[in-house]
Amino acid sequence: MIITQLPPLSLYIHYPWCVQKCPYCDFNSHTVKQTTPEDDYIDALILDLEQQLPIVWGRQLSSIFIGGGTPSLMSERGMDRLLSAVRARLPFLSDIEVTMEANPGTVEADKFKGFFDAGVNRISIGVQSFNDQFLKTLGRIHQSDEAIRAFEIARNAGFNNINIDLMYALPGQSPEQAMSDLSAAIKLAPEHLSWYQLTLEPNTEFHHRPPKNMANDDLRADISEHGLSYLSKKNYQRYEVSAFHLAGKAPSWHNMNYWQFGDYLGIGAGAHGKITRADTQQIARISKRRSPKDYLNTDKPFIDKERIIAPQELPIEFMMNALRLKNGVPKELFQQATGIAFNELQPVIDRLIKRGLLELTKTQLLPTETGFCFLNELLDEFMPDNFKKLTNLAGSLPKIKIKEL
Repeated sequence: MIITQLPPLSLYIHYPWCVQKCPYCDFNSHTVKQTTPEDDYIDALILDLEQQLPIVWGRQLSSIFIGGGTPSLMSERGMDRLLSAVRARLPFLSDIEVTMEANPGTVEADKFKGFFDAGVNRISIGVQSFNDQFLKTLGRIHQSDEAIRAFEIARNAGFNNINIDLMYALPGQSPEQAMSDLSAAIKLAPEHLSWYQLTLEPNTEFHHRPPKNMANDDLRADISEHGLSYLSKKNYQRYEVSAFHLAGKAPSWHNMNYWQFGDYLGIGAGAHGKITRADTQQIARISKRRSPKDYLNTDKPFIDKERIIAPQELPIEFMMNALRLKNGVPKELFQQATGIAFNELQPVIDRLIKRGLLELTKTQLLPTETGFCFLNELLDEFMPDNFKKLTNLAGSLPKIKIKEL
């Protein structure tokens, strides 16, 4: 069991501040009290990246995602400095995708043009709803007209790759209101749409104090069924559980790299990364210190935790992402990405095929329609207890030439 090919490499940059913490948000975000220490934080990001360079030396970046928090709070000068620093330290693929998240309430025309000039070529706008009533319930700082304006500003700034984040199953939302939100989004013709249901995540205000009139299972299913049909008619192709791209346009490459078990560096407070090491034949998950204050204290290490993924954990680590993809993944990708022979999975795959949850073609491993609807049940079969016989990938290794996928 040997990893002979390295997967594509991405970079995630976390910007931890936002104007107001939303009651449903479980991300590592912190409300801005006065001003953010932008220059100090960018200094820390650059140093964080430099310290990780030895584990990815010689590899090219295929995508960058700047998330948060609200990265659009950053200045144009700060964004230019940050991306220039990354570019000076890691080679970029010629068609690299560089995404920045933005909230409509923090959008300014001049700033968006500055972000575009700095090298950002994809914007993800956190709209969530085009209904002011629901925006207030969700604790958003913008109104529906600002969401439309933000999209128009992004287009005028030069962005031809825009994602809209939209939620459904909001408290008190009817199927008609959910479809109205989808219709408003489609009228803007974004290249990409993330459409997902509101869930009550632990450690959020909504979890501790659930809002009234939360949608039940039947209502969520009804909205989902109508929405999926509508998006298909409007030429939005579903390629992941909650991700859609306009026909003729590409899916998000950064997202695809996550779901295909690609590698990614994570820099910033609370950022996570996953890196394959061909020299040690190990795959590691790395997380950074969550508190911005602690992260800015560069006398301490940036890394909070580093965990080597045990071989018996690799099947679920791979499948929990890959099987979220509507069309699955090439079956050869499993061995390339994990170093484990595909036939190690055969007993589990055979059981899932008999249950009608999984399909295996000559080239592709993919969930059936039923499997896609019951993804958790499908994934349970790939838990470590079913792969106890897998042993350490490292050991007596031949000298091999490693190439990137």
